[in-house]
Amino acid sequence: MNLSGMPDLALLLFAPWFLILAVLYWVYPRQPRHARRRVFDIMALLVAIVAFVATLHWTHGYADRQYGAMWPQILATSAGYGVFLLVLVIAIFVRRAWLRRGQAGRAPAGVGGSVPGEGA
Repeated sequence: MNLSGMPDLALLLFAPWFLILAVLYWVYPRQPRHARRRVFDIMALLVAIVAFVATLHWTHGYADRQYGAMWPQILATSAGYGVFLLVLVIAIFVRRAWLRRGQAGRAPAGVGGSVPGEGA
């Protein structure tokens, strides 16, 4: 089997693991669940997958084949996986900051009003 023409093989092999990571990213934290968050999460996952595939193709073409026929696959898979995780980690921190900023603008019920027993 000639693997030199199959840079997308890693995507097929990593698909189950990427699905697990995508579900974990999508599910946690559980709240808030509004349309803007769903759009942000979809975009982050799409960017992670596109970055993975782009890294696969670039690295597969860049790898020096003097180290063996498998080296392009190994290098492409390692670099692509790292880029996928990097995009998801950045998205986690951006989403966390965005959600905290959105919650800071809203006071919980019963907070921010006048305190009983204090005169104005």
